[in-house]
Amino acid sequence: MSEHLKTYDDLLKLIQVSERDYDMALIEKAYQLADSMHKEQKRLSGAPYVSHPIAVACILVELGMDSESVAAGLLHDVVEDTPVDLDQIKKMFGEEIAILTNGVTKLGRIPFSSREEQQAENLRKMLIAMAEDIRVIIIKLADRLHNMRTIEFMAPQKQRDKALENMEVYAPIAHRLGIRAVKEELEDISLRYLDPIAYQEIESGLAMRSSERKAFIDQTKKRIHERVSPLIPNVYLEGRVKSINGIYRKMFIQGKNMDEIYDIYAVRIIVDTVNDCYNVLGIVHDMFRPIPNRFKDYISTPKPNLYQSLHTTVLSKDGIPFEVQIRTWEMHHTAEYGIAAHWKYKLGINNRGDTLDERLAWIRQMLENQKDNEDATDLVRTIKTDLAPEEVFVFTPKGDVINLPFGSTVIDYAYAIHSAVGNRMVGAKVDKRIVPIDYKVKTGEIIEILTTKEGSHGPSRDWLKIVKTSEARNKIRQWFKKEKREENIVEGRAELERELRRNNMFFSDEEMKTLLETIGKRQNCTTPDDVYAAIGYGGIQLWKILPKVKEEYNKLKKPAPVLTVENQTPKPASKKPAGGVTVDGMDNCLVKFSRCCNPLPGDEIIGFITRGFGVSIHKRSCTNVPKVISESPEPERWIQAHWTGIVKEEFKSTLEIVATDRPGLLADVTQQMFNMHLFIHSLNSRETKDGSAVISVTISINGRDHLQSIITRLNAIQGIVSVRRA
Repeated sequence: MSEHLKTYDDLLKLIQVSERDYDMALIEKAYQLADSMHKEQKRLSGAPYVSHPIAVACILVELGMDSESVAAGLLHDVVEDTPVDLDQIKKMFGEEIAILTNGVTKLGRIPFSSREEQQAENLRKMLIAMAEDIRVIIIKLADRLHNMRTIEFMAPQKQRDKALENMEVYAPIAHRLGIRAVKEELEDISLRYLDPIAYQEIESGLAMRSSERKAFIDQTKKRIHERVSPLIPNVYLEGRVKSINGIYRKMFIQGKNMDEIYDIYAVRIIVDTVNDCYNVLGIVHDMFRPIPNRFKDYISTPKPNLYQSLHTTVLSKDGIPFEVQIRTWEMHHTAEYGIAAHWKYKLGINNRGDTLDERLAWIRQMLENQKDNEDATDLVRTIKTDLAPEEVFVFTPKGDVINLPFGSTVIDYAYAIHSAVGNRMVGAKVDKRIVPIDYKVKTGEIIEILTTKEGSHGPSRDWLKIVKTSEARNKIRQWFKKEKREENIVEGRAELERELRRNNMFFSDEEMKTLLETIGKRQNCTTPDDVYAAIGYGGIQLWKILPKVKEEYNKLKKPAPVLTVENQTPKPASKKPAGGVTVDGMDNCLVKFSRCCNPLPGDEIIGFITRGFGVSIHKRSCTNVPKVISESPEPERWIQAHWTGIVKEEFKSTLEIVATDRPGLLADVTQQMFNMHLFIHSLNSRETKDGSAVISVTISINGRDHLQSIITRLNAIQGIVSVRRA
């Protein structure tokens, strides 16, 4: 505890060592007020409460923050936990410090997954406060960091809750702001309470090798210094070990053991100029064998959080892989403290030509994306996905760099370029090759979006299930909200009715009207059609409102009578199972459609009784179906089946299109499919020796008649020779 129990003398010593020009009268005045108001209060550890705001102020000094931030750090709990109000702070310290103090105070608890709905609005307040003054979140991060350093005094459940908050909200924000030291410490402390066994395993693994590791890093630093220092002036080297959470992510998420993680060891080389960085890189690659595909140039392509450095992974003479990071002193300062190193508004435009305002545009973008969204909890998912540490960097055809969260698709890329590009998208090329619509982009790829000139074209609803970023998801929803209200109402009504049937809930027209009015009040919808429309474009998510719907249903409906032998009535054996398939001699059996032949309504079919997975339905002409059933090894497992009634299922079908190759052929094919509102699962094309083009496309359809109409429409395209079902 003594390590984290700070006194005012500790703060004064830090300020003195920092050699920065602080307003000591202001800081002294803030300390005196905090000390007097927290006098009788104690921390859970039993320490004087004022030790916490002092520790927060110390962290802010270490981050290089200004006098006003340090004063606000000392005062951040005064308004919340003592009789002092905001007006008194404003009178005593001025409006700037009052705004900072209020910004930190009103953040309150940040939502985590178990209570997102109740607390998501606090996250919106935090983003608004950050957009107004970035120092608010830096003070809040310092506050959270000290609380985590003393977390052992909290109750076990609260420890886990705080740790989860860190992983889902605070650490991603610290990463996006580039404050590496805070991010890694928050993650490591949180991991200790979220997965203590794994944490202990990694910590033990590192401890067992500590002497070996230190010797290796010291020897490597010495060799590099001896080679580099005669050629490049003012070279500074330091060694580091990957954070425990960084090792954890690779071991337990990527399934690697510690020997397979190449960057556990790292040597950092700091020089004076950018030219020196690239010269050092050449020397390092001459000294050690570089590992292929492990070089990253974040100097020419900085990360969105301002990070710049050269990264390369090389093999020592003993075959031990280690990472080398090469950067200038300015880059190093930014890498450690991120936005905290650049927060001063008076600096205006820096030597790279960008302003602080531009660097913080992502906060305003996040708020803008959420402005019209009925679901506030999307903000939490935005933090988890859009601000996640893993990112990919891709290029436009003109060479501009676009950064996206890991796992993003070409649709996410299109919407990152512009809403109009995403809305008019009909396909994509990656490194000049056509890719499926759900293709996940990778770092270094050049991506070109194929668009249609027709203004009526728009996104597909299925894209909502594909995209990774909240920006793309919200833009798709907004398009449907504005452009397709009638379609949204139809789609929303169908979705709700489907979900109600699935849960065996049945409402009369009057009861449904009452239900929709109840839902509408909670979701800012004034009419039943507004509710249907919101469900249709994704503004209201059914899984979230379902508990309330069930509650209303239980109020309206009496329990169903219990069936006894006396009151049961025999049911006909012709009950139709889901999927529109009847299996002879079996009622309500589980039916699945085999992927080997993808049977469609209208095809002649047969069933195969599987072990434990119901009946698998095949086309009678499928290669896996014996021509003579009685001569098969297990004839008793084959059973007659046929289509019954109207089938509402969707089926995958693959078409093979042969055409005379010409410019624009593929665009015409995809355009025609989008005009028919088809969902494309995959699309590939190749050129044959005779100059023809063969396009293979897998789509969702609802039967043979639907498929035939699609084939007819495709055959009408110029140059198409044949279209057949594969």
